Amino acid sequence: MSILASPAMLTILAAAMLQLTLCSIGVAATSYPDFQLLNVKQTLIGTKMFKPLKASEFHQLSNVSKSDRPGKWELKLVHRDKLSSNVSSTFHDHGRRFHERMKRDVKRVASLLRRLPGGGTHDGGAAYEVNDFGSGVVSGMAQGSGEYFVRIGVGSPPRSQYMVIDSGSDIVWVQCQPCNQCYRQSDPVFNPSESASFAGVSCGSSVCDRIENSGCNAGRSCRYEVSYGDGSYTKGTLALETLTFGRTEVKNVAIGCGHVNQGMFIGAAGLLGLGGGSMSLVAQLGGQTGGAFSYCLVSRGTDASGSLVFGRGAMPVGASWVPLLRNPRAPSFYYVGLTGLGVGGIRVPISEEIFRLNELGHGGVVMDTGTAVTRFPASAYNAFRNTFISQTSNLPRAPGVSIFDTCYNLSGFVSVRVPTVSLYFWSGPTLTLPARNFLIPVDDMGTFCFAFAPSGSGLSIIGNIQQEGIQISFDGANGFVGFGPNVC
Repeated sequence: MSILASPAMLTILAAAMLQLTLCSIGVAATSYPDFQLLNVKQTLIGTKMFKPLKASEFHQLSNVSKSDRPGKWELKLVHRDKLSSNVSSTFHDHGRRFHERMKRDVKRVASLLRRLPGGGTHDGGAAYEVNDFGSGVVSGMAQGSGEYFVRIGVGSPPRSQYMVIDSGSDIVWVQCQPCNQCYRQSDPVFNPSESASFAGVSCGSSVCDRIENSGCNAGRSCRYEVSYGDGSYTKGTLALETLTFGRTEVKNVAIGCGHVNQGMFIGAAGLLGLGGGSMSLVAQLGGQTGGAFSYCLVSRGTDASGSLVFGRGAMPVGASWVPLLRNPRAPSFYYVGLTGLGVGGIRVPISEEIFRLNELGHGGVVMDTGTAVTRFPASAYNAFRNTFISQTSNLPRAPGVSIFDTCYNLSGFVSVRVPTVSLYFWSGPTLTLPARNFLIPVDDMGTFCFAFAPSGSGLSIIGNIQQEGIQISFDGANGFVGFGPNVC
């Protein structure tokens, strides 16, 4: 039932919620509790308590580092909202931030679907290793592009830049001078003439052949062009350049030097593609990292930190591992084998076929850092939502908001008891989400919504709201993705 909690009870509830979160990342053999507690008051406070970074702090984030064990290090991470007040008047209005995020999310999903066969409408370890290296991940909602950002150095000497991280894209690119058409970014636009390590790629290079939509510029340099399906694009020349992650230099990374750029990238200098294709940063690092990287996305409404770490040493002991699936017709995407959904410890009656990736490359389940809200095919979503509604009949309802059709009026509550929400994967692992990852505030007044939506296609997407606060690890060399065991 719904409850009002005293301060003393909140202490007990907080411990219980932490235990639920820690137990939520595990194997199906564990018997999960059928409910958990959502701290409504604390969540709403979190939407209002952000303090903007000072200008000096804004450009010094990459200089703050920590080391937790030999061979692994991280940079300080802040939430995107800590930066947003520097570029947008919507910073102090959670409702407006939410609606802007949903607008971008709809465009993001449409962009992904256009890259799939048929437009996505069908229903249906390395021997050589170096020290792990990483960088802090900044959630980038109000930067006007992507959802999460990482601060790295580009060129020699390194020029610090914010880059969108995108697990659904491959190419790495930055805006470059001279800019024929560039959007506004937080840092000075990269000038390749000031970098001693910048080297153009010729048309005849094998690297140029690996780029889709490549060509020749004046018969010599390799030209690239990438469109993201939502009207955003970048055009320029391909080059080899040095990237710096904290104290680690990576030389001869193929990057796009964008001279004509437009779209939803305002604030960031460019994009760091982490997808499964041959031109992604992960693939280019190759034997240096063993195809392994891990990230922990910071949670909304908190000052918690997260990270992006590359290297075999980033693979945690004790994670729940799920096989990665490959779609030759969409090699950039990371597919996982989802078999079902659960609410309150009860498996929702949904056929596994709904989530299956078929031999034609249709359907399937993609994990994506750039999509905020998890989508399921309409029939699966409807059954999932209806089961959740049936177990929350004691909570006061509210009208739907934006893309969400299941919302609740929780104003006046300190905390509420809600059913657990679980994802069931091939080979047994079950991921039971923290309550704040599926019931989220959409305004400052206490309206919370069930944070899932129908996909409008046969594709399912596990978005970053559901991934927040959970360590996600990709072992590309061995073909697995891991959940946990750490939270952030």
